[in-house]
Parts: sequence; structure tokens; C-alpha cells
Amino acid sequence: MSVSYDKPGHAAVHLARAASLAPSPHNSQPWFFVEEGYDHGFEVHADATRRMFLSDPDGREMVVACGAALFNARMAVRHLGFKPAVELLPDPADPAFLAHVGFAAHAPVSAEEAALAGAMVLRHTHRGPFAAESLPREFLDELSEHARAEGADFQVIDGPEELELLARLVRTAEDCHRADPLHAAEVARRVGPDRVPAEACRYHPDCTLLAGRDYLYLSRRYVVPARRRASGTGTVAVLSTARDGRQDWLRSGQALQRVLLSAAARGVMAAFHTQPLELPELRAQVRRHLTAGHFPQVVLRLGRTGQRWATSRRPATRVLVRDSAPARW
Repeated sequence: MSVSYDKPGHAAVHLARAASLAPSPHNSQPWFFVEEGYDHGFEVHADATRRMFLSDPDGREMVVACGAALFNARMAVRHLGFKPAVELLPDPADPAFLAHVGFAAHAPVSAEEAALAGAMVLRHTHRGPFAAESLPREFLDELSEHARAEGADFQVIDGPEELELLARLVRTAEDCHRADPLHAAEVARRVGPDRVPAEACRYHPDCTLLAGRDYLYLSRRYVVPARRRASGTGTVAVLSTARDGRQDWLRSGQALQRVLLSAAARGVMAAFHTQPLELPELRAQVRRHLTAGHFPQVVLRLGRTGQRWATSRRPATRVLVRDSAPARW
């Protein structure tokens, strides 16, 4: 079927712009969107050509990112005054076709939905330490409710033993990634225009309790003493699901974005530390010891920061097509 980038509908462009603001591994933006014509529907597709093949060989993180984009599209539909009609995995023959979003009945936008939609342009990924202030328990409970509403669990890891275990698993995974020249090069290639801004990577990856990605090979230049790694860590949490299929990955992405937007609306940003979830044996340990048998999908830190770097997104004309595109799984 033919593909065209010409004259997309206004609603489709609105949804594509919103969906493109979602987080993705190393700003890989592994998605494209399809307009059905005359603003009748909007499709979310995975683009495996933009997947991080070494850190995400099965495409799980790619689908989670597309789930976050889907949540943004849902909020964009609400911003237009409609209820979104969402179907996950609508075509079993096309595994890249992850979701269809339609326009259902008119409905007034709630204050909460307006806040979530407004937070899309505020949310950004932080790479480095957070301010020392603690996040209120009531606020964290609200984030847990937001995740639960999307079919996922948001669990704060604040017990000393659990936090030490998670930090050790993140460190083990990150050390494995840094020791692999191909993996290290894959991460380093994600820095630059249309990728991760170099200035956003200026903090040493070991400056908090959870080891970060070493985009600029800073760990080869100097070592941060272990005693200096706890400050600025912020609140650590794990997002998990009861099952681990592609629908669950999509749901976890929607839950993640709802949590991130709810946090961003209150001035709280996130840093991601999913390294142990990229190694099956370490992910199994997180599941066994920290998430009560649920499948961990995202490891993150939350906190406040006054710093922000603009992360570019592909324009709507680059990610939005008409009709259907070949499956790219």
C-alpha cells in the first residue's frame, strides 16, 4: 500500500507532535505514526530500525517507549475534547502495529487531564543528581495510583537492604555494558544532534547511588569515590507488571508516561536506570527480590532539578505517514 507524507490532517499532526514528546531509550524515538485519512484514526507503530539492538534485543524497551507515546496521543485526543478509543495490537499479522487510537464521544477535559497534557512539554529526562529534598509520601502514593490506573505497579524502593541490592544490580549491569566495546560504542553513538545532548551527559555516570550510562566515557577518566554516590540520588522506584507480554509492555509504557507527566506537572523529573532489566539473569533477580514476582519494566529515580537541556524530536512530517507502512519489526 502506498505511503504519503503529503498534507496530513490537523488532528493527526496534533497527535503526532504530542506522541513524539514521549521518552525513549537514549532518545532513539523508535516509532512512526499512521493517519487513516480525514482524521478518522491514528496508529502507533514500532520502528525497529531505530531500536537499540544490543541493549534491547527483544524490543521490550522499544515497545515500552511506544506505550508512552500512545499515552501522549490519548491525552492529545482528550485535549481536542474527545474520549480516545484505544485498541492494542489490532493486527496479529503485523507485530509492528501496536495500537489504534480513534475519536469517541465528546467529553469535557478534566483539570487532571489538562495538567497531564500541559506537562508533555515540561517533562524531560535528567541525567545526574537531584536536589536533596525528599518527595512527600502523599505525592508518591498519588504516582502509585496513576500507575495502577494503567495496569502497572509503581513501587518505591526505600528500604536500605532493597536499595543496596538494586544499586548493586544496576552497577553489575552497567559494568558489563561498559566492558563490552560494542555496547559502549552503541551508547556513545547516541550523543549528538537529534540524539542525547552532550551537555546533558556532563555529570559523571557514577555520581549517584544508581550507576548511569557512560555516554562520554567519563568513567575511564576518573573514579567517583563510593562515599560520594548517595547524595543527589532522589527517590528510587520500579515500575512492574503482573505479566510480560507485548500488551503488558504497552501498558507499562502508558503507566510510565502517566507517572512522568503527573510528576512533571509538580516540577519533578526522572532519570532512568534500566541496565539490569537488559540482562535476563539480573532482571530475574529484580523480579525475585524486589517486585514480588511481578515483571520489572522500568527502574527510575525521581527528584527536582533546576537544569534542563533541550532534546530534539523529529518533526511530525518525519514520523507521520498516511495509509499504511510496511511492517518494521
